[in-house]
Amino acid sequence: MADFIFKIQPNIVLGSYTSARLGQFSKEWGTKFMVIVDPLLKQLGAVDKLLQSLTDRNIDFFTFDELPEAADTEVIKEALTLAKEAHIHGIIAIGSSKTINVAKAVCALFHETHDLYDFIDGAAPSTAPLPLICVPSTIREPFIFSDRAPIIDARSSEIKLLKTTNGLCKLALFDPNLTLTLTENQTAAMAIETLCIATEAYLSPKASFFSDMVIEKAIELMGYGLDGSRSLTVTTPQEVLLSQSGCMASLGATSSSIGACALIAMCVNARYKISRALTTEILFPYVIEDAVKYKSDRLARISHILNACPVDANEKDAVSALTEYVRQHIAKVNLPSRLKDLGLTIEQLSLAAEDAGSLDLINTLPRSMSADDLFDLIKVAY
Repeated sequence: MADFIFKIQPNIVLGSYTSARLGQFSKEWGTKFMVIVDPLLKQLGAVDKLLQSLTDRNIDFFTFDELPEAADTEVIKEALTLAKEAHIHGIIAIGSSKTINVAKAVCALFHETHDLYDFIDGAAPSTAPLPLICVPSTIREPFIFSDRAPIIDARSSEIKLLKTTNGLCKLALFDPNLTLTLTENQTAAMAIETLCIATEAYLSPKASFFSDMVIEKAIELMGYGLDGSRSLTVTTPQEVLLSQSGCMASLGATSSSIGACALIAMCVNARYKISRALTTEILFPYVIEDAVKYKSDRLARISHILNACPVDANEKDAVSALTEYVRQHIAKVNLPSRLKDLGLTIEQLSLAAEDAGSLDLINTLPRSMSADDLFDLIKVAY
């Protein structure tokens, strides 16, 4: 077994209304910030109280919300120019993955003198990053604790993994109330996506005793969030349970690795602006069926944690029950069950498979896979 090395970074704060204390927490890293905001949250008025928290504590800031449906390198260039001109002390990112990844890129490259595309093409930043504070508005952010940032290359619409410095994110502030801006279907799709992220990290060859511990707890919390508790001992609101599960699944995925579903979903999102959650929930049952061949014991364990099968179920029955459990939750909220339902052709999806095969994350999947293997998975789910 490889040596286990764990650094406590970043600080994590999770709880209802914790975003109201954003100003208090931010003062530790400066008094002048660029706040990158998801435009949808701004339209809904969901960030007003967060910004007021900064104003009340005399923190100087300006907002940047010029984020298209899927932010790419050209958006990062614009944000980077504004950040440098303002001589800021740090960045606060409020929103979904695209917001957080743009903020990570700007922080990582703030003091660099080389062109942005040098780093998109593989160069590693060599200067100290700006402090980053993340306030996610969704329940799953598999790269929030990672030293990588998935970025869309505007030249090709391909996803690239920007290398960042360890410890770039100083604070991750999870407020379950921010997730209440999501629709019921969005919440359901992201919950299944979170369960998929946790499952694939649990199956990954990079899994360790630490990631196993975190992921098992994430799966248990997700079970309560999706189905409720079988007793009155768990009275935590659903949005809090889902946020807790998402936080722990993201931490577990960083300690282990994401899998084929997350990898394909990122590439489909980059090229065609289809929600990662929708692509993931469609692929998830097929990944379980594929993993039966080599990780059935771990899948059975997940099934028992979720209470998806009877306590005395054998391994084979437990895995079958897990697949059915996922499909029932997909059907329950009428989510698409086939990739063709997303309005994409098989030829378009083949490009996404090629993009996924070119990323080094393919080397940490639960089993050895090539771009051709990923396309075979896509064909089965199409």
